[in-house]
Amino acid sequence: MSETLTPPAPADIGSRLPDLIALAQETSSEKRRALLRELTDHFFGGAVRTAGEDALYDSVLTDLTAEMETAVRAELSARFALSPDAPRGLIRRLANDEVAVADAVLRASTVLTDDDLLGVVRSKGQGHLRAVSERASVSEAVSDVIVERGDDVTLGTLLRNDGAILSRAASETAVERAKSNPALHAPTVERQALPADLLNDMYFVVEARLRQRILEQNAAMDPVLLESALAAGRARVASNDGALPADYSECLAYVEELKAANQLTPTMLARFLRSGSRTSFLIALAQLADVDFHTASQIVERRELDALSVICKAADLDRALFLTFAVVILGSEDNAMGKAHGYAKLYADLTREAAMRTLRFWRMRRGSAAA
Repeated sequence: MSETLTPPAPADIGSRLPDLIALAQETSSEKRRALLRELTDHFFGGAVRTAGEDALYDSVLTDLTAEMETAVRAELSARFALSPDAPRGLIRRLANDEVAVADAVLRASTVLTDDDLLGVVRSKGQGHLRAVSERASVSEAVSDVIVERGDDVTLGTLLRNDGAILSRAASETAVERAKSNPALHAPTVERQALPADLLNDMYFVVEARLRQRILEQNAAMDPVLLESALAAGRARVASNDGALPADYSECLAYVEELKAANQLTPTMLARFLRSGSRTSFLIALAQLADVDFHTASQIVERRELDALSVICKAADLDRALFLTFAVVILGSEDNAMGKAHGYAKLYADLTREAAMRTLRFWRMRRGSAAA
C-alpha cells in the first residue's frame, strides 16, 4: 500500500478540500482508500463543519465508498452507524448495499428516516428486514411491511423487539402465523405490547410454561384494559369452528330439560362423562362455564386439562370433581391417575380470579356465535 496520508489538523480542512476533491478522481484504489480513511478520520475529529463542507463530505464519501470492496464498506458502515450527524447520502447508500454492509446502519443509524427504511424493507431481502427489525424503535408503518414480507425468522426477530410498534392488523397476522409455528410461540406470548385478546388466542397452542404466563398476565391486568381487550376481541372473533356433532340437537334438548328442572348439576356432568354421553357432557360443561360448545369440545378432545382447570375453577367446582373429570378424560393413558393428580395440584394453585379473567376471553367466541 502507498504511504498513508497524515490526517490534517481540523483547521486545515478548508484549504485541503480542493486537494481532496482532486484526489477523489484518482484511479488508484490504494490512494482512494487512503483518501477515504483521511476523510473519515477528519469527519470524526474535525471542528464544526459548514453546510457546504457537510455536502462535500457526503458527495465524496459516497462516491469513494461505491468503489471500495465489501470489507471496507462494511467497516465504514460500522463506523458511521452510531453518528447522529453522519452524511445522509452516504448512510442511504450503505443502507441499500448488500446485507454485510447495510446491517450496521440499518440496526442503529438515526439518520435513516421512515421513508428510507420503508424503501429498504419493501425491496430488500430477509437479512435487511431482520436488521431493521432490531432497531431500538421501529414504526408501525415499517413493522406492517416487515410482517407482510418477512419470513418466520424475521417475524420472530420483530416480535422480540418491544421497541417495534405493531398495528392491530399486523398483530392479528403475526398471531395467526405464530399458531402454526412453535418457534414463534414464545416471542408472541412474551411480547409486552401484544393485545390481550390475541394473547389469549395463543393459549390452546402453546406449552404449559407459556400458558401459565398467559394466566399470570390475565390476573395482573388492569380492569379497564381488560374491558378494552374484550371489546377488541369481540369485534374480531368469528364463528367458524365447523359442524356440530350429529347428536347435538337431541343432547341439547335433554340438557335444556335438566336445566329447566334444576337438575343440571356438577354431579350430572360427571355422570354424563362416565356413561360415555360425550356430547351431553360438552353441552352441559359449556353451559355451566358459559363458553361456546366448540371451546369446550376442543378442551376435552385434546385433553387440555390445564384449560379444563380454568373452566372448572371459574365455575367454582370442587377439586374432587375436577379430578374425576381428569381421570375419565385421560382414560387409558399411561399413568392416568398420576397425571390427573398433577393437574389437580395445578387446579389447587390456580386462583378463581385468574380463571375468571381467562375465561372471559374464551367467552368471546360464545358471544360471536350468538350474534
